[in-house]
Amino acid sequence: MSARKPLIGLILAMVAIVVSANVLVQYPVNDWLTWGALTYPVSYLVTDLTNRRFGEAAARRVVWTGFGFAVLMSAWLATPRIAAASGTAFLISQLMDVRIFSLLRKRRWWTPPLISSVLGSAIDTGLFFALAFAGTAMPWITLAAGDYGVKIAVALLLLGPYGVLARRYRDAAAH
Repeated sequence: MSARKPLIGLILAMVAIVVSANVLVQYPVNDWLTWGALTYPVSYLVTDLTNRRFGEAAARRVVWTGFGFAVLMSAWLATPRIAAASGTAFLISQLMDVRIFSLLRKRRWWTPPLISSVLGSAIDTGLFFALAFAGTAMPWITLAAGDYGVKIAVALLLLGPYGVLARRYRDAAAH
């Protein structure tokens, strides 16, 4: 099997996650949370699993390819402003996540995905909400704070699935 074939599924997952988050971020759950906060953190799981299994270059390839398709689809399904804000925040935060994960790769299994996701989510949240909603009636600072809190909670919850899937990748590579 070519090295690119497994990346197709990861790229498609990334596109689906980002597009769904860009549509869902337009709908507040309450005064401090949007529905997008529940789906977007899964993008870091995809990036981190790609990085763990296939390395930093492959993770960057998933980020760049997912970025291109997600921005195009988001401009069509969301709004151009949200697509531009999302694309900017996504690219910067995901590439940072990839690099931080790689730098922490040899530490305890949970350290790279947790630290890279927490930092990536902070950058993504700050950039996205400022670019997408500053100057609008949307209470974006409150929503950004709530979304970030939920992203951290989801990142913690995803450590279990990350550990299981990373172990399966390692076991599959050993055979």
